[in-house]
Amino acid sequence: MAKVTRDDVARLAGTSTAVVSYVINNGPRPVAPATRERVLAAIKELGYRPDRVAQAMASRRTDLIGMIVPDARQPFFAEMTHAVEQAAAERGKMVLVGNSDYRNEREIHYLRAFLGMRVSGLILVSQGMSESAAAEIDAWDARVVLLHERPEAIDDVAVVTDDVGGAQLATRHLLEHGHEYVVCLGGVESTPSVGDPVADHIEGWRRAMQESGRSTEGRLVQAPYDRYAAYEVALGLLAGPDRPPAIFCSTDDQAIGVLRAARELRIDVPGELAVAGFDNVKEAALTDPPLTTISSDRPAMARAAVDLVLDDGLRVAGSRRERVKQFPSALIIRRSCGCG
Repeated sequence: MAKVTRDDVARLAGTSTAVVSYVINNGPRPVAPATRERVLAAIKELGYRPDRVAQAMASRRTDLIGMIVPDARQPFFAEMTHAVEQAAAERGKMVLVGNSDYRNEREIHYLRAFLGMRVSGLILVSQGMSESAAAEIDAWDARVVLLHERPEAIDDVAVVTDDVGGAQLATRHLLEHGHEYVVCLGGVESTPSVGDPVADHIEGWRRAMQESGRSTEGRLVQAPYDRYAAYEVALGLLAGPDRPPAIFCSTDDQAIGVLRAARELRIDVPGELAVAGFDNVKEAALTDPPLTTISSDRPAMARAAVDLVLDDGLRVAGSRRERVKQFPSALIIRRSCGCG
């Protein structure tokens, strides 16, 4: 049986091969609804399947979006990756995912690999981008959207949540319960890079403490982002002589580790210790007690990132502030803070 071609579709639909291409590729030129319906009906009747490899060679782009995350095992990054995959599917694209494991050399490895595959663009979730990674992006002149972080090292478009404002909301809420002070569980870096979400969480916590007249001196505790390492840190913090009355965690995963440590030490949450997290991962509603946290609209952020990386005019002119699309944060009140 002869292979069905684009010419066959055009002949049956009574139009040109160019119009068939516009329908298949959703552009670059508009097609009248009636003509589009005829083309789609012809494609279905003939069983036509576009040659994606040939399309990629002709356009020098594939139907793939590259996405690099620090660790897809962590709930926040797993949920964000899923949201990006859903948004990409709505645009007829697939997503290739690489885990950098918080290592610059792996981030650069995936940058080179994905760009060499002629991906349509890159969505980069980077925890403290290195100068070498930024230089790699510039060298390829890549279509890149930063998601979740806006490092100063590069000037590409970023899609973020209001991390400072969200951390302020969570810390203020804990203080409104009458606690003398709130300890912040930050990241592993003593001085996180500008644009790092954890640096913004620390800044939001600091602002809330200072505006209420509380000191932050000695109340910022370094801890890795995952629950297992945070659990170990929390065991030492909660078993010590200066047990804090409340803890704001930079991630929900950290907060889950803190809740586990408190239970093991027979510390009642929220009776003896109030806890709040950040990210509103699905598991936060199922912890014991359910976790008060900060939420952002991940599906909307994912759609914005996919649209920006695929659409023309990606490189937005103007100041750094104008290149950042920021989504609001919302306080999700559950029982770990003392409410309910």
